[in-house]
Amino acid sequence: MEKSPDAFRTISEVAQELDVPQHVLRFWESRFREIRPMKRGGGRRYYRPDDVDLLRGIRHLLYGEGYTIRGVQRLLREQGVRFVQGIWRPGAQQPGHPPPEDAADDEALEQGVERADEDDDDEEAAESPRREAPSPPRAPPPPAAGLGREAAQKLQAALRDLTECRQLLDAVLGGKI
Repeated sequence: MEKSPDAFRTISEVAQELDVPQHVLRFWESRFREIRPMKRGGGRRYYRPDDVDLLRGIRHLLYGEGYTIRGVQRLLREQGVRFVQGIWRPGAQQPGHPPPEDAADDEALEQGVERADEDDDDEEAAESPRREAPSPPRAPPPPAAGLGREAAQKLQAALRDLTECRQLLDAVLGGKI
């Protein structure tokens, strides 16, 4: 039996519908304050239809349009939640190309360095200078033989997310890895 379009969805249902792992949805929830699923006893999440549309928009921007997390955060600030909720729909107004600073964010993430934005809400970052996180040794990427554009974009987005996770871990552990 299929749920009504207005029904709340569990994290597993949303993850399956958006074709992303559940942990990615939890990670996005930590990075985008606009994602606020209802939580019941035991921390079980229930997503409203608007939450699911917002997640679809975020997924579209990250995986389909090549935005970084910071770029999507900026777009949410500048264009609003409603804009991002509808951006994934066919014929919806698109934001254009990611802002140039997103490309610099990607380059910095690949080098293991987090850029400080002037409008960064992180008070702790404002109090202490940013330091360069150790960059793991990298082998040259294998050729993308047979890898489609969408799959390559998904892999790039996953790499950006993993790099950002590493930076968070380094910050929490104080670089004691």
